[in-house]
Amino acid sequence: MGKASKDKRDLYYRRAKEEGYRARSAFKLLQINEEFGIFSGVKRVVDLCAAPGSWSQVLSKELNKDTDETDRAKIVAVDLQPMTPIDGVTCLQADITHPKTLLKILQLFGGEPADFVCSDGAPDVTGLHDLDEYIQAQLVLCALQLTTCILRPGGTFVAKIFRGRDIDLLYSQFSYLFESVVCAKPRSSRGTSLEAFIVCQGYRPRPNWKPELDLTKSTEEFFEDAQIGKSYIGNDMEFPDAEERSIARFVACGDLEDGDSDATYVLNTNERKRNLEPVQMPTAPPYKKALELKRKGEMQRKS
Repeated sequence: MGKASKDKRDLYYRRAKEEGYRARSAFKLLQINEEFGIFSGVKRVVDLCAAPGSWSQVLSKELNKDTDETDRAKIVAVDLQPMTPIDGVTCLQADITHPKTLLKILQLFGGEPADFVCSDGAPDVTGLHDLDEYIQAQLVLCALQLTTCILRPGGTFVAKIFRGRDIDLLYSQFSYLFESVVCAKPRSSRGTSLEAFIVCQGYRPRPNWKPELDLTKSTEEFFEDAQIGKSYIGNDMEFPDAEERSIARFVACGDLEDGDSDATYVLNTNERKRNLEPVQMPTAPPYKKALELKRKGEMQRKS
């Protein structure tokens, strides 16, 4: 989070900087936990698409509260971008769809499965809602692929989703794998945003299905033998009448006395005089070098 921003009067933005969190999204996970108690009994966690690391900060702080060094939770944060180290968190710069990433996480857990897997990842939005929703759904399914390979029965999975017209298909697919599937909207998530979070509790591995990550398979091919339902069009170009869809229960999270994420708050006099330093320096995106070359005119198309 930078030193100056157009969001400086956003209450959650200010609170995140004051409390040392790297992003305002930390409060989304905290409010989800207040409603569902997802941190209870958790000792092994995987935070997918973790950068800049605000969710990992929350996990390290909350799970290791009132514990000694021998009983600390094992937290693994995975992202393609580099992350500044976080106390109590092992950071992996890796691809969440790669089998080597899964093996590395299992190695860090001593071969034991995870109790909780979460993902706050999202693509760079284009403004084309249908395209953004599709890409986000694919990212969620990629996170689910790794989750099915590492989550213990009865475990919990939480991921960011974009609520679109076909989100009920995603709810239906998750309902095959979890006892409870709920769509949660934390108060710290702007009401004007399509963003929400799917909270899945009580993981139920599909009978006679052994999930294995394979770079040559699409997400649809990965879940093909799991029989969790898919969207398809018949030869007559119509959706089958018997296609199963489900609607997840919608829950608003967060204390009503907390700030409104869509409101603008006037800074008081003391806050105006105080210039908060960045919690974490910006990380370089993978395309930064390409942008620098383009500005210098050194990038040329190959003939």
